[in-house]
Formats: sequence, C-alpha cells, structure tokens
Amino acid sequence: MQAIWTLRAMCAGGALGLAGMALAEPVSGKAARELVFKSDAVEVVIAPVPGLSEQDIAALRFAAAQQPYYSAIAMAPSEGLLSEATLAAQNFHDPDAARAAALRGCDSARKGGAPCVIAAEIRPEGWQPRALSLSAAATEALQEDYGRGRGEKALAISPGTGKWAVQKGADAGPAALAACATQGATDCQLAVADD
Repeated sequence: MQAIWTLRAMCAGGALGLAGMALAEPVSGKAARELVFKSDAVEVVIAPVPGLSEQDIAALRFAAAQQPYYSAIAMAPSEGLLSEATLAAQNFHDPDAARAAALRGCDSARKGGAPCVIAAEIRPEGWQPRALSLSAAATEALQEDYGRGRGEKALAISPGTGKWAVQKGADAGPAALAACATQGATDCQLAVADD
C-alpha cells in the first residue's frame, strides 16, 4: 500500500507505487466521502533546492507526477538528484507523514554530507488541509469498497506507515484495527466507521 522507491527506478520504469493525522473520533462513510479528495488527480510541488538544473527539475516533475498522493521525494543535496539516496515515499495519509518517511529513507541511504531535503511533494489536486486525510489507495477503497452494502463497517489507518484496512460485518471496528496492525503498523486508528 505504501512504498519507497528510488528516483532512478521511477524514471527508468515509470513505476507507480501503491499506498498521519491523529483523529479524535471516526467519521461516518458519508462524511468521509465529502471530506476526501479525488483519488486520481494530483498536483506536484517542486521545492526550491539549490543546484537543481532544468533537466533535473524536468526529471523530478516527470517522476513525481506518476506517484499517488500523499507522496514526497527526498534527495541528498551533496549527491545530486540521481543518487541512490533520492527516494520517494508514496501513498501516505498526509503530506507530513510522506515527507518524514522520504527524509528517513534518504538519510539512511546517503553517503554523507548535508542531511536530505524534500525536492518534491505530491498532493491531491486543489489540496488544502481537511478534517480527514486519506491516501489515494485508501480513498479509492472508501469510494469503491467501503460504500457498498449496508451494516457495520470500518476503515482503519496507520498515520505513520500509510497502511489501512476496510472491514465489514459484526465488530468491523476492532476487525479493521486488527487487519491494519497485521500489516506491521503499530499506530492504527479508526478513521471511518458506520453502524
């Protein structure tokens, strides 16, 4: 659901990766569908990183435009854009989590020099902060899978990892939390729930 890719891999193969804010209480499916953005429309924000050439910016824009939101691309300024340290963290539930994951991955891969910086951010088209923020994959699941059928259902998310799970039926809330946790997330919380 969430992945980290090198920029080289994204440019070479045109790779498209898959899929936090603390929620006080889960919202209903109806309210959630009104709060989330379209899952397939993104905007790319290129950061003003010193030393990037026009060619670098074009490569960065190309790679970033192929990623789902919320994603971020981090690079080690002293190594250049096409180094192994340049990484994209994809399909998180908010821009802060995507940036943090990209920076962690980049910093662990860089050979030295200055800490990594964010070179690009991928957000939903027309992005503004909202009360509910879901990754593109979780948004698509909310629109397609969650909304089908009646009865108890829940969508749990991990703000720190971008993981998520939808469950339906009796005890959907605890089941969604458990399904989210089985993906290796330790911070799962209910984002959407209906009785």
